[in-house]
Amino acid sequence: MEDFYNHIYQKQREVQDMPSNKRIAAWATSLLHLLFPDRSSASLKDVDAVRAAFAASEKVLLELLVKTKACSDCDNTRISHLFYQDLPGVYHVMLTDAQAIMEGDPAAQSLREVIRTYPGFTAICIYRIANQLWRSGIPLIPRILTEYAHSKTGIDIHPGASIGDHLHIDHGTGLVIGETCIIGNHVKLYQGVTLGALSVAKNMANTQRHPIIEDHVIIYAGATILGGETIIGHHSVIGGNVWLTASIEPYTTVYHQPNSKFIDSKPVV
Repeated sequence: MEDFYNHIYQKQREVQDMPSNKRIAAWATSLLHLLFPDRSSASLKDVDAVRAAFAASEKVLLELLVKTKACSDCDNTRISHLFYQDLPGVYHVMLTDAQAIMEGDPAAQSLREVIRTYPGFTAICIYRIANQLWRSGIPLIPRILTEYAHSKTGIDIHPGASIGDHLHIDHGTGLVIGETCIIGNHVKLYQGVTLGALSVAKNMANTQRHPIIEDHVIIYAGATILGGETIIGHHSVIGGNVWLTASIEPYTTVYHQPNSKFIDSKPVV
């Protein structure tokens, strides 16, 4: 046992210091509350208070980056400043996502309802925050954020995925979007959709492993689309439970034809 204890102690010494997952998630959640007051009961009294709140949020992000030893070579001050400089553009894209959900879901009564209650919108927003950090070369934190959203919503979006505007995630539980997936604008995804890799060999890292989904595509529940060479042409519709590993042309509808059997189960008198 002594060797075991020494081994664990050595691992403790090797751990890279960084803020807790809970602290990182709290920053992102607080930022969403600032961007979308409908998600919070707090209110700010004037524009100066809004400006101060964003300045405080930027300070927290800087602290998180400084304390993340895995990013000791990063220009943390510059990254943090640029993140908030780019935030208006990210916010605009988030609004297009909310609008897409509002317009595409007959059950949605208002944008406020979408922003406050829809798990798909929450997952998209956390992804967009994480993606900004991912593209700045920040390690660990983007994955922590999207895994936090995954744990809360059941929607698994890798922060490295490239996703256009007006993304509509309907329900979303069990949805998976891989690291190198490219999704265009005005795409609608249902629950249980997998946009994954055809092969999971380690030597395929840093290659295009996940599909490309062009603009105005609808992918229904349970569909699986795999492979970095798979392109779903624009304005296509992929039916539920379809399995695809090859490209399809624009304006194509693909559906799964089930072989169902119906048995009379009435009791024999």
